[in-house]
This record gives sequence, C-alpha cells and structure tokens, in this order.
Amino acid sequence: MAFKLYNAPQSTCSQRVRFVFNTKGLPFEEVKLNLLEGDQLKPDYLKLNPNGVVPTLDHDGQIVIDSTVITEYLDEIEPEQSFTPEDPVKRAAMRTLMHFADEMPAAAVRVPTFNLAFLPSFQKMSREDFVAFAESKPLRREFMLAMGQTGFPQSEMDAALKRLRRSYERMDAEIEKSGGPWLLGKEISLADVTIMPALVRMHDLGMVDWQDLPRVVTWFDNIRAHPAFKPTFYPGSLVSERFPHLRERQAKAG
Repeated sequence: MAFKLYNAPQSTCSQRVRFVFNTKGLPFEEVKLNLLEGDQLKPDYLKLNPNGVVPTLDHDGQIVIDSTVITEYLDEIEPEQSFTPEDPVKRAAMRTLMHFADEMPAAAVRVPTFNLAFLPSFQKMSREDFVAFAESKPLRREFMLAMGQTGFPQSEMDAALKRLRRSYERMDAEIEKSGGPWLLGKEISLADVTIMPALVRMHDLGMVDWQDLPRVVTWFDNIRAHPAFKPTFYPGSLVSERFPHLRERQAKAG
C-alpha cells in the first residue's frame, strides 16, 4: 500500500495525521504545502480537496480528506497500534470528544494563531492581494475577511482564550472520570490525538493556561513523551520556528 500525505508542517490538522502514521510505523510520502503562498488553493490540489485545506490522503489513488476522517480511516485499515477502543461505549465517548475538539479548541486556536503568527505576513500584502487571497478560500473566507489586515479585536481574542480554557477544564474532567492518564483511561485514543495539536500550538505561542490543572499537565507531558511525538513535530513544524517574533513567547512558556 502506498500512502501520499498532502500536508503542511505547521498545520495542526496535519499534525494529527502524522502522529497516527508515526505511531503505526507506516511509511508515507509527504508532500509539503506552503499555506501562506496558497499551495492549497491551486487547481490541481482543489481537484483532490475541494475544501482547499490540508491534509489530504492519497491511498493507492483513493482520496480521503478531513483530518479526523483520515485518522479513523488509518486506524481501520491498519489496526495495529490501534487508537480506537473495542468497547462500543468507549468508541462513542471517543468520537464525542473528537467532535468536541473540532468544535472548541481546534476552532478557537485559530484566532491567537492568526493574530500572533500569521498577521504580520498578511499585513505585508496589498489590500487587493489580501482580499483576493481571502476570497479564494472555500472554508476560511469569512474567517479571513473578519480578521482583515488589522487582526481580530481583543474581544475575539478573549473569547477564543475562554473557549480554550473551557477545553482544558473539560479535558481535566474527562481524565478524572476515566482514571487517566489519557482522556479515556489507560490507553491513548484518537480523542487525545485530535486535541493534541491545539495544546502544542498554545504552548508554542507562549500562552499556556493549564498549569493549575495537574491532570492536564501530566497529559501534556505524556503526549510529548510519546514515541510518535518527535517525528511528528520534526524541525519546522512549530510556528515559532517559522516566525522568529514568536520565539520570545515560546521561551516564556518553558
């Protein structure tokens, strides 16, 4: 079986899929896209993924899109090192948390990411080029236009950070309920993989807000100690590595 993964090093959704590949030890060809240059919006890529986002998986010519769908797909076709509980009730709980991760932390993390990491690049564009870039995005058009070239207002930042804080508190409650150390108990699941990049991103931005939640602190330490973490977050996978102005924030995060 041949796997080709169209993704971007700093893409949080791409990082989910790479983590699953690396855990399972599955070889894959990685096609790296530059999102700020619009590689994901080129006609050839849009034929594969009409949403104009990453990642996209090409498995022997069969195309699978959406990171959560791809991770479940990989777990189904390669059940070794499974991330999916056998118990139907636990599987349902896992998928509930995956949906929660997409609705809450994965969505909220875009606001500080765009304001703190990407905005300087957009500010260098002419107004016409920025609007054209935003308008070309099938899924993120309104988000980009709302941000504009001045960034989201503080009220939007505050709202996003509150949603992230509620996400950490939900994680803490789930770990307490399951007995940990992972969200569903003793075994890591796709729920952990799905929520992981949001916390890595906030740590990278120097905006850690879970120090008072020891179960989440332990969870974060465990995910970073996982054998698949380092190959997933290879050099260049953090926004602070691409945008030097973020390095001071990263240093403060510890």
